[in-house]
Amino acid sequence: MKRLCAKEALNLVPDQGIVGLGGGETIRYLAEYIKEAGKEITVVTPSEATKEVCETLGLPVVETAQVSCVEIAFDGCDQVDHHLNAYKSGGGIHTLEKVIARMSKQYVLLVDESKVAEELGYDIPIVLDIVPEAVNYVTEQAEKLGGNVKVRDAHLLEVFFEKKPELKILDQELKAITGVIETSLFYQVATKVVAAGTDGITVF
Repeated sequence: MKRLCAKEALNLVPDQGIVGLGGGETIRYLAEYIKEAGKEITVVTPSEATKEVCETLGLPVVETAQVSCVEIAFDGCDQVDHHLNAYKSGGGIHTLEKVIARMSKQYVLLVDESKVAEELGYDIPIVLDIVPEAVNYVTEQAEKLGGNVKVRDAHLLEVFFEKKPELKILDQELKAITGVIETSLFYQVATKVVAAGTDGITVF
């Protein structure tokens, strides 16, 4: 399924320009297909693993700080709904992923059908990228919003909600807490989803 998804994504890759590639196996397959297709693109990526793959393939990689506009970016996610809202909570590099997403004219999520939901569920935490010195304050404020907080490491807090408030408001309230750099909730960031399933590809 991951190869099928990557093959479909290749059709969206321009012949040249700057292209964002996130992390994960599907993205690795996409990088291989880009090389095979002979596309003259330059890659920007938040993932060290993807950077290594691209450099091994001979695809040029540019640092994110050198870029302000990306033609299209591809990434995976933990879950995405039919309104194009997504969680990217697993990897812990969502701040840089979101920077690249916002630079991009198109931001496309590549998933298998098991990760598509009608609405985002409650079983995946929203991860907060924080200033370490603010850990206690951010924890207290997130709890006031109804979250149960678990410390992943010095920079990352996992916040679980049994009942989620309206996503737009939650996104705003979490990012408004002093000490929070970014959240793993990608609210209205993606422009397209390519989902691979047993019946083939679905694009929405």
